[in-house]
Amino acid sequence: MKKSNRGGLGGKGLSALFGEGAKLAPAEGQVEKLAVGDIRANRFQPRADFDEAAMEELKASVETYGVLQPVLVRRLPGGGYELIAGERRLRAAKLAGLKEIPALVRTYNDAETSEIALIENLQREDLGPIEEARAYARLLEDFQLTQETLAAKVGRSRSHIANFLRLLKLDEKVQDYLASGVLTMGQAKPLLALEDAALQREAADYIQEHELTARASEALVKRLLANPEALHAQETVKQPPLDVEMKDAQERLTHFFGTRVRILPGKKKNRIEIDCGGADDLTRILDLLVQQAATAEEKQRKIEALRRVSTQGNFTV
Repeated sequence: MKKSNRGGLGGKGLSALFGEGAKLAPAEGQVEKLAVGDIRANRFQPRADFDEAAMEELKASVETYGVLQPVLVRRLPGGGYELIAGERRLRAAKLAGLKEIPALVRTYNDAETSEIALIENLQREDLGPIEEARAYARLLEDFQLTQETLAAKVGRSRSHIANFLRLLKLDEKVQDYLASGVLTMGQAKPLLALEDAALQREAADYIQEHELTARASEALVKRLLANPEALHAQETVKQPPLDVEMKDAQERLTHFFGTRVRILPGKKKNRIEIDCGGADDLTRILDLLVQQAATAEEKQRKIEALRRVSTQGNFTV
């Protein structure tokens, strides 16, 4: 996913939570060795996705050097500990097979724990826009904070908080596009002007398929506000014609799959759309796509991967 360079917390850091004199690790004790199995995940962790390649690199480092920086935890009333900060280190320790991990045990309430987890990720600039928006929404709802109070705590402007919260008004599919990096924030924000969820989804598909810039996305939304059918008219009029080789390939694919196939030229890459009927027809097409698989296991893996990117009416390669 693309990350915007938002510049961390502007120097405020974790002291923004509890006042200028506050410290992340007040003098409550020394670093302890805790059993990895005794530490449960942070319920308030705002980050949903952890890059697998980065985690493998951290795992290799932990295997070689150990965990150099302690994680931050709090004691639970029923026994054990809850992680406050350091989830990547804890995950890497588990992957590396460590039984113990260095930890600082501190006393924080739920609100403080949630705020610290959010700020840790903001300082690392590790959160995607939807993750950040959901973290703000949770803090506001769970702990009855105002946007002004939250902005002061996390070192952001109130308008920054408000702009991210507005992203949660996007259709869920559009939010998924934004969370996965298929759309950038600049491409997605203009879609907020479209009240119809179906039209939002259509516009989002068009934007990512045609690789529109943020400015071009704004222009598209303006046209749709004036004429909700403009998207279909634009597709018909502006679709570039296929050359001879493309037409031949399209005909061959149509014959091979036994259903309509379209090759859609793009600015940087082309797309292939395969029409399908119900679940049986989709399975038939998937079988054709993976019929050269070396083993039954590989065939099943490919079928599942292709099924994840299929749609109800069309199958997009």
